[in-house]
Amino acid sequence: MSVKVAINGYGTIGKRVADAVSKQDDMKIIGVVKTRPTSEAKLAVRKGYKLYVAKDGAQAFKDAGIDVAGTADELFRAADIIVDCTPGKKKEGGTTGEDYLKVYRELGKKALFQGGEKHKLTGLSFNSTANYSESLGKDYARVVSCNTTGLCRTLFPLQEAFGIENVMAVMVRRAADPYDSKTGPINAIEPEVKVPSHHGPDAQSCMLGLNIQSMAVKVPTTIMHLHQLAVKLKKPATTAEVLKVWEAAPRVIFVSTKDGVKSTAQVMEIAKDLSRDRADLYEIAVWKDGVNVVGDMLYYSQAIHQESDVVPENVDCIRALCGLEKDGKKSQQKTDKAMGIVKL
Repeated sequence: MSVKVAINGYGTIGKRVADAVSKQDDMKIIGVVKTRPTSEAKLAVRKGYKLYVAKDGAQAFKDAGIDVAGTADELFRAADIIVDCTPGKKKEGGTTGEDYLKVYRELGKKALFQGGEKHKLTGLSFNSTANYSESLGKDYARVVSCNTTGLCRTLFPLQEAFGIENVMAVMVRRAADPYDSKTGPINAIEPEVKVPSHHGPDAQSCMLGLNIQSMAVKVPTTIMHLHQLAVKLKKPATTAEVLKVWEAAPRVIFVSTKDGVKSTAQVMEIAKDLSRDRADLYEIAVWKDGVNVVGDMLYYSQAIHQESDVVPENVDCIRALCGLEKDGKKSQQKTDKAMGIVKL
């Protein structure tokens, strides 16, 4: 069985999800939606993706010399599932996730949304490692944000192995994505004064009962996010035992300052050296020599590539919603093999 997938929004996440889905043998992209005739739209057509637009937007694409296959509504009707990659924050008068959900419901189509939307939109948040089974056969889900994905990837295996009493997590967030020339700060460190930051409660939407507090700060870099965590474990553990748990965990890799990986810049160089599409790093990078257990407290640092770590989760979520694979571990293995996700 090959599921027909539509991508609504061909931007940072949408174009990556489209390419990832195209590598799977149990699903296929039947079209992508763009609202403006940008270079991304031209490249989508060049890649062979059929391009769909709003009913009143076709002329602008025609004037730009971009072929259009039809309207977004026509694409949605032909799809088995829609991956909504539209911006979480809409401009005044724009279409919101809630608006699109109504459209998908009226058409009787399954859909998954991104972490920019609130949990309450679907009432179901998804992470491949933490709660794959909860989305099996459901109509709608939300793949959690890049930061929340990173938290779940490393915290859930710890919870399974040792139990977690409490987590204190500090998010050191990039100011903007690399393509973004408008967002700051440029020369400042900007604290998020709301405590907890949204990341802790978001992790709880996938890991029910997790006791976590989170804070965040925005810094002038575009490369990656960095997390520093202090985790109080319920069961005694050694540093070696924690490392062994993560060695077996999907989509978690180790880096080391002893190997010259002293910052997020060197972490991203690894992705480039792996010859990844767009130099993406789908895995969460944990500094192995920074993992330390003192008494019942575990301390560690990890790096998250904000543009790509949620992409394999989108593929797994499609499988879960469409019932293509009941076993979350098998879905992850299938996705990882097709995308070249590895253990280093």
